[in-house]
Amino acid sequence: MTRGTLNGAGIGLRLPHVQQILAAHETDIPWFELLVDNWLVEGGLNKHMLAAISERYPIVLHGVGLSLGGPDPLDFSYLQQVKDLKVKTGALWYSEHASFSGNACLKVPDLLPLPYTQEAVEHLSRRIIQVQDFMGERILLENVSTYVSCQFNEMTEGEFIAAVARQADCYLLLDINNAFVTSKNLNQDMQAFMDVIPVERVKQIHLAGFQDKGDYLLDAHNHPVDERVWQAFKLFIAKNGHIPSMIEWDSDLPLLERLLAERSLAAEILDSAQVPTQQQKTTGGKRCA
Repeated sequence: MTRGTLNGAGIGLRLPHVQQILAAHETDIPWFELLVDNWLVEGGLNKHMLAAISERYPIVLHGVGLSLGGPDPLDFSYLQQVKDLKVKTGALWYSEHASFSGNACLKVPDLLPLPYTQEAVEHLSRRIIQVQDFMGERILLENVSTYVSCQFNEMTEGEFIAAVARQADCYLLLDINNAFVTSKNLNQDMQAFMDVIPVERVKQIHLAGFQDKGDYLLDAHNHPVDERVWQAFKLFIAKNGHIPSMIEWDSDLPLLERLLAERSLAAEILDSAQVPTQQQKTTGGKRCA
């Protein structure tokens, strides 16, 4: 199993930064992640910009709208839009969350965690297999930030994620910020979570900033990456080698230069790690600026 064809530290592509990125003949950014729900909209301007970006840079897709762990049937019309976007951009892969966001009667504006039970392992795995069959490839499953603990849990979050990855035969997107937020909110051992994750399935890493609300940490994606998250990232990369990683910043967007400074920190850490041979050979058929 390989981690794919990306290399280095990327960033999430956000519309306010697109024109500046396109105006530069070259940048140090090796790849971008698209939050698909922001781009599945009508409007030639966005699509024109996105086409220009995808011609110059490798792209990966990330979704929040599928409710992968939810009780209702999967929305295959939504998945078709994702699949079409993947074809148009040449995106290398698609990732989603180990969560649900309500049902047909009630939608919630957040990614809610699943109970860590064998029943939930079976449910989520079946749905991931359905998605993978439809997409014609493996997807990446991301751990979410958690604020409450289910009293019916039969295993830890790490054990749950690992069990689903094995049963569904999917890849993983490890969000180290989410792992840190969860560990602090629930007074758990973050390292125990990290140690259980099957690293051979981790194809991408997310780094982001949280907001300290006093009694809990909020996964707000509106601050720089916390130093403790950086330290966890350094330890994970030092132990496991180079894994494509990126900075997520979704609200209170900074200037592009501030975001690129964060990206450079991640790149320095990755540069100090050994790069798997297959990742050195290719960038997915696209020029890496």
